[in-house]
Amino acid sequence: VKAGRGASDIIAMSIIARATLRATASRAFSRPAAFSRSFAVVTKFTTDHEYVSNNDGIATVGITKFAAEALGDIVFVELPEVGAKLDQKESMGVVESVKAASDVYMPISGEILEVNDMLKDSPATINESPLEKGWMAKIKISNPAEMDEMMTLEAYEKFCADESS
Repeated sequence: VKAGRGASDIIAMSIIARATLRATASRAFSRPAAFSRSFAVVTKFTTDHEYVSNNDGIATVGITKFAAEALGDIVFVELPEVGAKLDQKESMGVVESVKAASDVYMPISGEILEVNDMLKDSPATINESPLEKGWMAKIKISNPAEMDEMMTLEAYEKFCADESS
């Protein structure tokens, strides 16, 4: 900025620069609808109270809030090995609480890409936030059609209500 320029000149230049950059960025990042791709995360639920959140072929899996509440205070979690290839309904780990120990089953077939190591030191995270911070594994889905067999949130809530009564 050169000396002698007034504040109003600087503000005007700033407004013009921002408008120009916005227009350029808008054109650079916009695509015709035919080429747009949906990155919506789809979450489904099993009758064994596991969930799958599919984000473009990579699933985040764990147990539901209903399961966490039924188990009570979770004190230990056994996680699958990274790289393991497991089939749907195959045991992928164990969750132990003050009430019981329960196997956790693969809700969908795939390869374990990552596990939530935080659960080893802080298993109660599952009780506090089962779908956000308390996830157990990230999986590369090998058979996406398996999700068609699972329940939507609305169907799962009805299933839980029926199971509770």
